[in-house]
Amino acid sequence: MATTAYINRIAVGVPPHDVHHAFLHFIETLFRKDSGTLELFRRMAARSGIEHRYSCLELAPDWKDGPAMDVGGLYTRGAFANTAARMRMFEQRAPDLAVATVGQLDLGEERSRITHLVVTSCTGFSAPGLDLQVVERCGLPSSVERTMVGFMGCAAAINGLKLARHIVRSEPAARVLVLNLELCTLHLQETLSIPQLLCFMLFADGCAASLVTAEPKGIALDSFRAVLIPDSLELMSWNIRDLGFDMVLSGKVPRAIHDSLRDGAHQIIGSAAVGDIDLWAVHPGGGTILDAVERAFDLPPSALAPSREVLRRHGNMSSATVMFVLEAMMREAASGARGCAMAFGPGLIAETMLFHTVGNASSRAAQGTSHQPARAPALLDG
Repeated sequence: MATTAYINRIAVGVPPHDVHHAFLHFIETLFRKDSGTLELFRRMAARSGIEHRYSCLELAPDWKDGPAMDVGGLYTRGAFANTAARMRMFEQRAPDLAVATVGQLDLGEERSRITHLVVTSCTGFSAPGLDLQVVERCGLPSSVERTMVGFMGCAAAINGLKLARHIVRSEPAARVLVLNLELCTLHLQETLSIPQLLCFMLFADGCAASLVTAEPKGIALDSFRAVLIPDSLELMSWNIRDLGFDMVLSGKVPRAIHDSLRDGAHQIIGSAAVGDIDLWAVHPGGGTILDAVERAFDLPPSALAPSREVLRRHGNMSSATVMFVLEAMMREAASGARGCAMAFGPGLIAETMLFHTVGNASSRAAQGTSHQPARAPALLDG
């Protein structure tokens, strides 16, 4: 019988700066001469379901009316930073958030037993990079096997867990540290494109760290299925350009997701009925995407409450976001609960996972190790 892999623990973290309202204000300043467009944007922002988003960037004291929104001047009106400057910021800020979040796992002496490190990110790259920084600063063995899962968008966390499961199933003694880290706020654009600005209204910075082993506690990773939505390549893209990474997120995405999931539910949950699924860990890419999933599976409003709460408190943190939802479920779910997780990425593709809870999944949270998001150290403040 094949070995079962389990998420034993999850820790989550965000940087210290809540920038949601500052970002909305900045976007509004672009439309001061176009009241119709401004009112449209305000209505969309009000419907987003987001109250807080965090960034590694500290707001400038005069961000409301000054020339730059952030202390470092990355976003200076009329002169936004180029991609090289944004990548330097990623190199400086990402390791601190990663280390702070891994610290919340409370590995202790167990860190010497970590055999593999899987890192997912689509918002910054360098070599030697984040993986080696984590090995050195978190005191992991120098022999740890490292894998980077890059540029797969919001769906990458499911791919990271899938890889960790493959590792544990082939090497039952393996102990895999999975890190999902995104600094989405490094890619704001100075544009009048409503679709792009609506994207920037959603995205935020965040990090999740999880430990995957063959020890039967936490969340059992039962099966994975990728569902590629046909004729959807142009609906979501993420490209490296001169002034950061350029996101295209079509307004047709929710409808495409709804239609594909409605027609292909059996591909995701197999022989189970929708009513057999107790937990729905859906990546909150936005309120309309959650609405589309809810309608596709005919779910009660309470089913996606954890996803909507993560969206409200943190926004869309790309690959880290679905792990925030799973972390909340580990604290609350009873043993034996069956679940379905899913996240969506460029393609357009839905990466899905069936799981069930094992043992006392809330024991780590009861000890205070992961139920509050970690904050990056004060040195990130400027």
